[in-house]
This record gives sequence, C-alpha cells and structure tokens, in this order.
Amino acid sequence: MTEKIAVIGMGQMGSGMARRLQASGLDVIGYDISTQARQALRNDGFAMADSVADAVKGRGIVLTSLPDPAAVRAAWLEPGGLVEVTATGTLVLELSTIDPTTMRDVGAAAAAKGINVIDCPVSGGPSEAANGTMVLICGGDEEALKRAEPVLKLLGSTWKHAGPVGTAKAVKLVNNMMSMGNVLIAAEAFAMGTAAGVDPEKLFEVLSEAGGRSFHFQKRFPNAIKGDYRPGFKMELGEKDLALAMDFARSLGMPTPATATVRNLMAIALSEGYRGQDIVALHDMYVRWGKKGKST
Repeated sequence: MTEKIAVIGMGQMGSGMARRLQASGLDVIGYDISTQARQALRNDGFAMADSVADAVKGRGIVLTSLPDPAAVRAAWLEPGGLVEVTATGTLVLELSTIDPTTMRDVGAAAAAKGINVIDCPVSGGPSEAANGTMVLICGGDEEALKRAEPVLKLLGSTWKHAGPVGTAKAVKLVNNMMSMGNVLIAAEAFAMGTAAGVDPEKLFEVLSEAGGRSFHFQKRFPNAIKGDYRPGFKMELGEKDLALAMDFARSLGMPTPATATVRNLMAIALSEGYRGQDIVALHDMYVRWGKKGKST
C-alpha cells in the first residue's frame, strides 16, 4: 500500500502498532499529547509531529489509540482536533477501548466532514501490537473496511465485522467483562490450589488442559507462577474498562452485579499497591490475603 499513515496516541499500544506498520515498510508518523513521550520516541528514531494537524497533513490513513473517552473526544472534537484538521476522504481507524456512545458521537462528527471512520477496538497487548497478532473488532461500512484491509492484515491475525460504527466498541466492552472475570476467578482459584499444597507448575499443567481454562489463564499464569507481574495489560486499565462497561449497561437497563464485584476487587488491588502491574497480579493479592488468614 502507498498511503501514508499517522498514529495519534503513542502509548504502549499506539507505539507498538506504529512500529509494526513502519517495520512493514510504510511511511508512518506519530503524535502524542505528552511532550516527554514525543521526545523519547524521537530519540528512539521515530518520526513525531508536534500537533494533530501536523501529524495528519498529507496522510490518507489515521489511527487513534487513546486511553479513555475524554481523550478521544478531545483528540477528535476540540479545536485543532481530527474533525477540524483532517482532510475529506481520509480514513480514520479508532482503536481505543471506549464506550459506544462516544464512538458514535465522534464518528458522526467525522462523517459530516466527509471523513471515513472505522470503529476498530483491539484484543491483545503490547507484544501482539508489535508483532501484528492482535484480534481486531471492526465497525463500519464495507467500503471503508475494504480500503482498510491492508492495514488490518498488518495489525491483526484476524478481524471480525461487528456491524455499524459503535457496535465494535460494544463487543469490546463485552469481551473485557468476560476477560477480567476470567482472570479474577482464576486468580482466586489458583491461590486456593497452591494454598492446599499443590505445586504451582503441576497445578498450571493440569488446569491448562481442564475445562476451567481460558485464554488469559493460559497466557498470563505462567508469569504469575514466576512472580512476574510486568504489565501486558495494566490493572488500572482493566478497572477503567469495567467501569465503562457498567455505565454502558446502565444506559441499556441491564444489571451487571458480577461485573461490579470484579471491578470492586480490581479497585481494591489498586488501593493495595498493584497500580501499573498486570491484571494477573490479582493472583498475588489473593496469595497475600491467604498468608494473612493463616497468621490470624
């Protein structure tokens, strides 16, 4: 493909995707609101712009990867934002995990300007972003998806079309509700198994083939056994996503008592010092609680 690409939001995920596209031979420039982040990436040899307008100038495709709905609204809708400065006909892929209402709002504003929008949240962490093995959930019309296909093939091992703009964000929130619940229950159960005297390696070996296994259990618990809680997906991001899911469910009149329990326990983990660590650090929290219980 010959279209030049801009990536707005150069955190762990955005920079990973930008590097993946650049390594594939594409002309990529990044922008991040953080001056420090921009300078660090420049020092690392990455082309960085100093404003959204500079980043999107002459770019046919723009990716946005941002931390929350407020950041998305600011980057898209504020003066100097994407809707104002992006040329008609540009294709923009919004990759953040945000609520469907925000996605529909920014998508409608962009469409009114003649900007083509794909709602495209991703499933996977920084390593998957860097090596192009994410799962992409896409919302938008078929023509826009066809144009985006070369980029989608570089970023993900698979992608699924959920429907119009907004539906992909809904699917992503549902996915994260399930994922965070899986990790929490696995952390609680695994800590109980080791407290009962089962060797952690043996316990993982059996459970990774048993009916209770999940993708996140198989991916994350080998690190938990080693006490490695370096972030692939930070605890605070998991708590944020569950809050978004609960707010969205409330707007639909849907109760989410189980999700509320998972979110509360993740909030407790944050208060107990696990901010910045991977969500599987919930396992360490349960182990510590178990040790306290034995000592009382």
